[in-house]
This record gives sequence, structure tokens and C-alpha cells, in this order.
Amino acid sequence: MGYGIKLHVWGDRACFTRPEMKAERVSYDVMTPSAARGILEAIHWKPAIRWVVDRIHVLNEISFDSVRRNEVESKVSAAQIKSAMNGRDAILNQIAPAERQQRMTVMLRDVAYVIEAHFEMTSSAGESDNPEKHYSIFSRRARGGQSYHQPYFGCREFPVNFSLLEDGDEIPLSYYRGNVGLDLQWMLWDLEYGEEISPKFFRATMRQGIIDVPDLYKREARL
Repeated sequence: MGYGIKLHVWGDRACFTRPEMKAERVSYDVMTPSAARGILEAIHWKPAIRWVVDRIHVLNEISFDSVRRNEVESKVSAAQIKSAMNGRDAILNQIAPAERQQRMTVMLRDVAYVIEAHFEMTSSAGESDNPEKHYSIFSRRARGGQSYHQPYFGCREFPVNFSLLEDGDEIPLSYYRGNVGLDLQWMLWDLEYGEEISPKFFRATMRQGIIDVPDLYKREARL
């Protein structure tokens, strides 16, 4: 196991969309491991390291809000953006009333988690890469509230607030600390990128407000 960190994250809204829902956005009950990894990578990531989420602490009561929003099917094409960057005339605005659709979003309200994770060195690590270096970089950036891009809870309109829990800092008490076990059913673990993008799932169980996350990459390597 590599160097471990604990990151306290919270926000007003979150939506960790269930992939089985097609037209509507419906959130999982809690943050997915892939969303947690995305938050860590927004603070610090290099090809030399791989973030592994070990546990997710669910601090607040799980509660939902629903809202209907007007969405547009299409997006500005990459070719138009490249043309604008090269100084050529390009149409970057979206005026597509015929493509507008009203969709329901079922989102989480008032969320807070603690992410326990560690990173491991990859085959892309160079001579100057070592665990101490990347641990120091992440810790310094997390303490200062720095990130390469704004981390978010599932959707970009739901920004994440974060703070690093130092050695000796206590993890905030969970609303579910007295719950011996809650089956959250099958949950998206992460996406595997190869010739095709394939999702990986795991059976999530929350005990005392804590979800233990398996490392499916290592599990497959042992088989």
C-alpha cells in the first residue's frame, strides 16, 4: 500500500448518476468510488501515480431533492472550437429550441464525506518520481485549497469544498454511526478504458457509516 490520505469533502448538492437510468438523472444514495477518485485527481494527479479509494465515510443523512431542467441534446463541435482558436469564423452559440428537452434530476442534498485513499506508483514513473514527492505535493495543495480544476460531485454544477485531515485529526461523526449494516446494492466502481469503455460494479455495504471499497484491478490480477 502507498501513502494514505484522508480528505473531508462537502457541498450543497450532488448527483452520482446511475448508469441504468437512460433519460432521467437519478443519483446513487452515496458518492461512488470513481467520483471520489475524480476529486483526488482534480487536486493532484500525474501519470506516475494511480489513486486507489479505500473507504468512503458518509457523514450526513442521505436525502434527495428533485428538479426539472431544460437541457439541450447537442453541444458545440470540437471542429468549431478549433476554428475559433485559429482565428477563423465559427458558430459557438447554441440556439436549438427543437432539441431542448425537459428532464428530471433526482439529486442528493447537503452531502459530506471523508475519502480515505492511497496512491501507488505506476510503470510511467520516472527517475524523479517517488512516493514522498507526490504525497508532499498532494498534501500541500489540499491544505491550500488548490486544484487543477474545480472538483465536483458527479455534475460540474455541484462544486466540492474540501480540506485535508492531518495525522491526529478525528473523522467527523457519521449520522449512520449506529447502523450495523445497510445494503446499497450494486454500485458503479469505475470505468475500464480499453478498446471499449466498460463499467465495473461492486456490491456496496455501509457499516457504521463506512463503505469499504475493493480494488478490483488487484482482485482481477490475482485471478
